[in-house]
Amino acid sequence: MARRLTAPLGVGTGVAVAAGYVAAVDPHRPGHYPACPLLRHTGLYCPGCGGLRGLHALCHGDLAAALGANALAVAGYAAFALLWAVWTVRALRGAGGVSPLPRPAHRWALGALVLAFTVVRNLPAGSALVP
Repeated sequence: MARRLTAPLGVGTGVAVAAGYVAAVDPHRPGHYPACPLLRHTGLYCPGCGGLRGLHALCHGDLAAALGANALAVAGYAAFALLWAVWTVRALRGAGGVSPLPRPAHRWALGALVLAFTVVRNLPAGSALVP
């Protein structure tokens, strides 16, 4: 059983350490994290802009601020947590892991969602999605 749990627990530990660092080191303060190159050079928000601020707010229990920073990233964090939990439970039961690669239709749908989010957040009508 320990061998089956090595991968999910290793991934969980790595994510917990990274989230703990983001919780401790505020991304609102300049100089701790690199700036987004797309935002810096074009003035356009990428789909990840605000993701660290959202994770910081989420780690501090402020869901509204997290959603305001980057709603798509918060949904991604929730999806990751759910998939990780399923992976861990399946590893405990010996039922095999969760495939890390979704079906092609799911990849296309996810890509379309990310593209739509990126376009809308850079339009005047999507100003609520700007971090």
